[in-house]
Amino acid sequence: MLFSSLSLGLLLSSSLVYSLPTDATASSTTPSPLRPHNDFSCRSTEYPNPVVLLHGLGATYYEDLNYLEAWLQIQGHCTFSITYGAYDGFPFVGGLKPINESAQQIASFIREVQTKTGADKVNIVGHSEGGFQSLYVPKFTGVSPIIDKIVAIAPPTHGTTFANLWDLAYLLGNGTREAVGDVLRGVGCAACDDLSVGGAAIAKLNDGTPILQPGNQLTVIASKTDELVTPAGTSSWVEEDGVTNEFVQSTCSFDPVGHIGEAYDLNVWNLVKNALEGTPNRVFTCFIGSPGKK
Repeated sequence: MLFSSLSLGLLLSSSLVYSLPTDATASSTTPSPLRPHNDFSCRSTEYPNPVVLLHGLGATYYEDLNYLEAWLQIQGHCTFSITYGAYDGFPFVGGLKPINESAQQIASFIREVQTKTGADKVNIVGHSEGGFQSLYVPKFTGVSPIIDKIVAIAPPTHGTTFANLWDLAYLLGNGTREAVGDVLRGVGCAACDDLSVGGAAIAKLNDGTPILQPGNQLTVIASKTDELVTPAGTSSWVEEDGVTNEFVQSTCSFDPVGHIGEAYDLNVWNLVKNALEGTPNRVFTCFIGSPGKK
């Protein structure tokens, strides 16, 4: 996940204006819209599972999925989020630490949400690195028994070539791949190395045992025009029984949304809503998203 630009900010503002009235279901039995951040007193009769949102690489809880989080609150969900993987003294850029280290932090937060809300189960929604963590954390940290639904948006499940730039790391074979990895870790972005093709976290997640854990439900959402997690779709899919893999264009064929824009895209939001609420056939109005590659 990269930092948003001014033009993207304008898009977010307009998207939020359009999205707020859409399918709003808040009532006396559901949370009030736009509650304080991480309000552990939040309870929803209609949607009892709290939703933990996980941002992407280089982002924070207040940049990336923050608009989706507000929208889900308006739909009646209790939502929670943290900035994970940030270094001490520099909390403004998250998701940089090694995947396994961030996974432990995320798992601890999931347990905290489940304990403090008294919920039986917790749902997870993640974008980019957060989508990868939504797959990695249940498999390796022991929290899968308290997880119900998982929605992974553009996760680099099998590693990403970063728009084919990573191919340069193999220019002279595995030796240059290791050298590039050392550089990334040296500059403080171990996650960049972990999530690239051949990265340690990629190898661990795809170790030959199932990614989807018993009792968990998984939906993976990707865009055909994703320019960062590449190849689009195949880098993200989890090809296992019981997993739903879907392109946003399968529902909204004219949406050109790119990787960053997937976090802010109304069509993606509605697919997330459908997955969380178990309504895969719910029809919604499609909007044009922020373009990715042509």
